[in-house]
Amino acid sequence: MNSNVSKEDRSGGPIAGWWTEAVIYQIYPRSFADSNGDGIGDLPGITARLDHLVELGVDAVWLSPFYPSPQADAGYDVADYRDVDPLFGRLPDADKLIAEAHSRGLRVIVDLVPSHTSSAHPWFTAALATAPGSLERSRYVFRDGRGPDGEQPPNDWQSVFGGPAWTRVVEPDGRPGQWYLHLFDTGQPDLNWDNPEVRTEFLDVLRFWLDRGVDGFRVDVAHGLIKQADLADWQEPQEILSGNEADRPRPPMWDQDGVHEIYRDWRRVLDGYPGERILVAEAWVEPAERLVRYVRPDEMHQAFNFEYLLAAWTAPAQYAVITRSLEATDSVGAPTTWVLSNHDVVRHASRLGLPIGTPRPNGIGAGDPQPDAALGLRRARAATLLMLALPGSAYLYQGEELGLPEHTTMPDEARQDPTWARSGHTQRGRDGCRVPIPWEADAPSYGFGPTDASWLPQPEVWAEYALDRQREVPGSTYEMYRTALRLRREYGLGQGTLRWRESGDTVLTFDNGDLTVLTNFGEPPVSLPSGAEVLHASEPLTDDGAVPTDVTVWFRA
Repeated sequence: MNSNVSKEDRSGGPIAGWWTEAVIYQIYPRSFADSNGDGIGDLPGITARLDHLVELGVDAVWLSPFYPSPQADAGYDVADYRDVDPLFGRLPDADKLIAEAHSRGLRVIVDLVPSHTSSAHPWFTAALATAPGSLERSRYVFRDGRGPDGEQPPNDWQSVFGGPAWTRVVEPDGRPGQWYLHLFDTGQPDLNWDNPEVRTEFLDVLRFWLDRGVDGFRVDVAHGLIKQADLADWQEPQEILSGNEADRPRPPMWDQDGVHEIYRDWRRVLDGYPGERILVAEAWVEPAERLVRYVRPDEMHQAFNFEYLLAAWTAPAQYAVITRSLEATDSVGAPTTWVLSNHDVVRHASRLGLPIGTPRPNGIGAGDPQPDAALGLRRARAATLLMLALPGSAYLYQGEELGLPEHTTMPDEARQDPTWARSGHTQRGRDGCRVPIPWEADAPSYGFGPTDASWLPQPEVWAEYALDRQREVPGSTYEMYRTALRLRREYGLGQGTLRWRESGDTVLTFDNGDLTVLTNFGEPPVSLPSGAEVLHASEPLTDDGAVPTDVTVWFRA
């Protein structure tokens, strides 16, 4: 093959720490395993299924929020950061889960939501009960409205979920009063991180969970804590990833430089604990040069690579984002983190089944163009093997090891994501990727729980994806993942060095240590070098040993 790029080192070098090469598995608690039959997954259910994660071969788990919450946004509206919602169990259940995971060699990362609280949080209740200018209100972003009677919002900001980002309150004396900021749901008032009391509170929350043994925190909306001081109007569409490109102004509510002081304070707390505790940024920030500011040596350890998640399934797009990501993290001495699916995006087994160039959908419903399920899964398997061969850390979302697609025909009346209502029923939202996962094809709720109850409806096709239909079945998606994770560890790919061999219009080939990886994005099959020893492939090769379209193969030349 003729190389059209240099074979220079594209990795970040020898960085120490378990997180630099870990494969971390995201658990969305309400959809993983239900122990009591109420249709909602819980902490005891997770504990009972930990052996699945050991068998799969991951290194750690990340738990989405399980804190007390009115569930206005599926738990991302936190009313108490130091307890467990009765939906999911009790605080001793969290302690047991952490202990049982550690006994199996699994680390535990918990979600932290610092950009906003629930409107049911005692702080916000106190804020509503006091007058404008009070210490209680200073913990949040309260402002007087515009217009003669303050009847207009303080600025034109829109909620990520749709509609205005401001809600007017009724003052204790019964008159219409100030407005409070909520970049998400009305039940999620934004905190004021210019208030030292807010900063002190979250340092204490960190210590509370560190003392209970957690190994780190995934920080929700990590780029959204600090707002531009003047709260200037913003004319652009309000998306969580919007306006951050290098040639556009930075939005006044996202990626403000002041966030980095906060995370340096947090890092000092974590560094005071034994066992290499970590911080992971959910920061929807572009370009990569600004994203890596979050993972400088004295700040966070990892940041999700959403530019990679969003990259088109073409050889040039994949080459560009992989190269740019590795070069950016190398510039600050941090590992690169790779991810294809999570609880906020359409599952990649469906997303990749849409025509290349389709704008990223915010959910897919019965009335929308449907993905090609077979093509989506084929590309998803190829994308997964490509991702797991890259140096750095990788995140998996529960159920992707089963090849789960999005639930694209969910009845609209079953939807619970606030995006659906707040967008005026124009954006179907994230429910389709959050459906409880199938464990047993012939069991009630496909083994999710002991009854047929399921907080979101499971599609009938779930049976064919169930774990018990795939375990020990050669060629199944589950066994493909297991083999990939075993080989990834055996060949040290997470701590390896990427050297490009070829990056053309239809083929990507690179070396990582002793392993060579080839992905064919084009129609004609691609021949392997003479004598190549195939170790793993996302789909069977042709009869003469060539790599078909939308297939990734790992081999030794």
